[in-house]
Amino acid sequence: MNKNSRIYVAGHRGLVGSAIWRALEAKGYTNLIGRTHAELDLMDYSAVRAFFEAELPEYVFLAAAFVGGIMANNTLRGDFIFKNLAIQQHVIGESKRIGVKKLLFLGSTCIYPANAPQPLVESSLLTSELEYTNEPYAIAKIAGLKMCESFNLQYGTNFISVMPTNLYGPGDNFHLEHSHVLPAMVRKFHLAHALEHGDWAMIRCDLTRRPISQIADAQSASEREISDVLGQRYGIYANRVELWGSGRPMREFLWSEDMAQACVHVMEHIDFSDLTYGQTQVRNTHLNIGTGREISIAELAHLVAQTVGYTGHIAFDSTKPDGTMRKLTDPSKLNSLGWHHTVELQEGVPLLYEWYCGDLAES
Repeated sequence: MNKNSRIYVAGHRGLVGSAIWRALEAKGYTNLIGRTHAELDLMDYSAVRAFFEAELPEYVFLAAAFVGGIMANNTLRGDFIFKNLAIQQHVIGESKRIGVKKLLFLGSTCIYPANAPQPLVESSLLTSELEYTNEPYAIAKIAGLKMCESFNLQYGTNFISVMPTNLYGPGDNFHLEHSHVLPAMVRKFHLAHALEHGDWAMIRCDLTRRPISQIADAQSASEREISDVLGQRYGIYANRVELWGSGRPMREFLWSEDMAQACVHVMEHIDFSDLTYGQTQVRNTHLNIGTGREISIAELAHLVAQTVGYTGHIAFDSTKPDGTMRKLTDPSKLNSLGWHHTVELQEGVPLLYEWYCGDLAES
């Protein structure tokens, strides 16, 4: 990529896309193209086609996706497969049609089988069954990476797929039901800490900045009404926080800015031909992006609580699903190609909470 190349970042307002956008700007790329969902609905093929014909991007980062945590994945199964397949079909297809020089497709490590050997290596793909709770999303992402791989083989495109581990960072989704585990914990413990200290101004500020459907107006709702909803609906109390699952699953987390640096590194330095060297039957050409380090959900909860300053009880509801018990990536393939992570989780959680509090202060 040249510094003035026309670069389209699909999903540039989300956690992943915004981090990539900032990384590109920091490296001096000046011709970035972004559209909000209101400006361009990626599920609308006619709109996507018109956009590509008008803008003619040379490079594409496909970071747009319909995403969520374990509850959202398990309950919105149709949405997760339908919406993601549509987004991918339209963006990857139009990139091929107009001759985009290079595309980076971002997937997820949920593509790997539930019982795959740990740590997860790229060759584990499609070796056995997927984890049931996120199967529709995983199938959509597998279809996307196979589309990229197949277009490369048939049409000579240069479309590369990367599979980041669990991400967290600035601009994360902190929805109490539909977010991923780490941002959900940050918000739960933040609200519980405020309840613990009777800081109703903070609670109302939080619920005004990120409203919940059960409270129409956080500024006028009574303290009793708010505390009842937070407790009964979300398991957030002054003296305890209830979390889904047993707390035993192990998870890996990657700071979103590190992920963005990895993506830019791939686009600048790695081609499809670099990933197929020595293969007689080309497959598993995607790249893991991760740290290769893991933590239990229970340990993570205590780290977040300590960061926030919450001193109440942490309760785990083992009647709720755990998801995959372990999901650790092996990032050695990408490491060998020149990228390594820089931010450890013990540094990243305080950075995330600092961002969250700053975002509330600005609202």
